[in-house]
This record gives sequence, C-alpha cells and structure tokens, in this order.
Amino acid sequence: MPGLIRGVARTAVIAGTATAVSNRVSRRQAGRWAAQEQQAYQQADYEQSVAGAAAGPPTDMGNQLAQLKQLGELKDQGILTEAEFEAQKQKILGG
Repeated sequence: MPGLIRGVARTAVIAGTATAVSNRVSRRQAGRWAAQEQQAYQQADYEQSVAGAAAGPPTDMGNQLAQLKQLGELKDQGILTEAEFEAQKQKILGG
C-alpha cells in the first residue's frame, strides 16, 4: 500500500509540474503574439503617416505640429530610424 500511495503522489507531482510548464509556455507565446500584433498596428500607423506626409506639405501650422509630434512618437517607439525621421520632418516642413 505505501508503494501505491508513493506512486500516486509521484504522478500528481509530475502532472502538476507539466501543467505549470505548459501554462507558462502558453502565456509566453500569447505575449509574443500580442507584441507582434502591436508592431503590425504601429507599422500600419507609420505607413498612413508617411502617405499623409507624402501627399504634400500641410498649410496649417497646427497640422504640421500634429504630424511632427506623431513622427516624434514613432521615432521614440523605435519604428522610425533617425534618417527616416529627418526625411519625413523635411517633407512636413516643406523643405
């Protein structure tokens, strides 16, 4: 009888460990997918801002400031490189 209880306890420990590991892998994978999805949304926002900036220089100072602020945020998030930021900034400022 003690051997049977020991076997059942061992099985319970192994099953509990396997469940914990499986849950951790699932959470980590879900986090990676969420990060990839967020990056895809940021890339789409960047492409929209580039398309808007390429349409022509804005005539309204408030619009220029809003676009520059958005470019700065994209640069801070690491979506834009310094060169891309400068190129887009020049397009917005009309020079």
